[in-house]
Amino acid sequence: MGKHNYTIQDFKSDQEVKWCPGCGDHAILNSVYRALPEVSEALDYSKERFVFISGIGCSSRFPYYMDTYGFHGIHGRASAISTGAKVANPKLSIWQITGDGDALAIGGNHFIHAIRRNIDINIILFNNEIYGLTKGQYSPTSKLGSKTVTSPYGTVEQPFNPGELIIGAKGTFFARSIDMDVKLTAEILVQAAKHDGTSVVVVQQNCVIFNDNTHALITEKETRSDRTIVLRHGEKMLFGKNNEKGLVMIGNRLKVVTIGEDGYTLDNILVHDAHNPNPGVHMMLTNMAYPEFPFALGVIRAVKYPTYDDNVRDQLLEVKKNSKIKCMDDLLHSGDTYEIK
Repeated sequence: MGKHNYTIQDFKSDQEVKWCPGCGDHAILNSVYRALPEVSEALDYSKERFVFISGIGCSSRFPYYMDTYGFHGIHGRASAISTGAKVANPKLSIWQITGDGDALAIGGNHFIHAIRRNIDINIILFNNEIYGLTKGQYSPTSKLGSKTVTSPYGTVEQPFNPGELIIGAKGTFFARSIDMDVKLTAEILVQAAKHDGTSVVVVQQNCVIFNDNTHALITEKETRSDRTIVLRHGEKMLFGKNNEKGLVMIGNRLKVVTIGEDGYTLDNILVHDAHNPNPGVHMMLTNMAYPEFPFALGVIRAVKYPTYDDNVRDQLLEVKKNSKIKCMDDLLHSGDTYEIK
């Protein structure tokens, strides 16, 4: 266990936070502040090991607000920079900050391959379903029919479900939260940091200027408990104001039931297995949507799989072990040599 005894204040920079009042980014920032002291203690990481890397977008101002190392990259390239930094120095704890446009549009190729390679980085994807910094164009996650400055009659494109994309790219850790639930987000981020491999935490984030209330169906205080379910490994999949509802499997389909009705008891309710290597149920949970189902929050998938970092390290050790070249002289005298007269 670590002995650094960091507090929230140790991770706050002296920069003024310049997001719009009411923006969900503020809450996510506070979740990170809460999580890092616990991460540092659990993994015995000093502050100098943390690096925050971003691309372009409102969320990408994040590194300026962290009293850690940081890199503000260019649009869509945060995954590439994060990959390079981690492979160059595996001891770093890399935190990639990105948005739905930055990660899933111009950066989509880098994003899915970072996940496929299972590089040991932590990605926080702010999903406000809009391009906020560039003034309100629709994004890859904008709802079908959304009216924006670039789709004045409504977008005709089917949106990405980020979780579906992540699991489809062989993701080993996928979690989801909502910006206003600072406690839940911090809890998830600690688990993400402990995961060996690519962790992706998608936070449903509100843009008060260009896409206000886009997540209102699942964020309204009065109805949230009936429209969302928080999944924790090893616990029953229950939701509702009194945990009176739950998920069961009928054939190969999930179903919402009420305990005490139609013969269903607590024993019938599924137990969440985030560690199951088979992604089938994880994909079902990811695709659940209101009103038929509650929207799934928490850690949906967390499985062990070899990481790119470890594979590169092991390959280099094996090559060095079997190589006849041990120094520069060995290299210069290897292969064919020529004598010039």
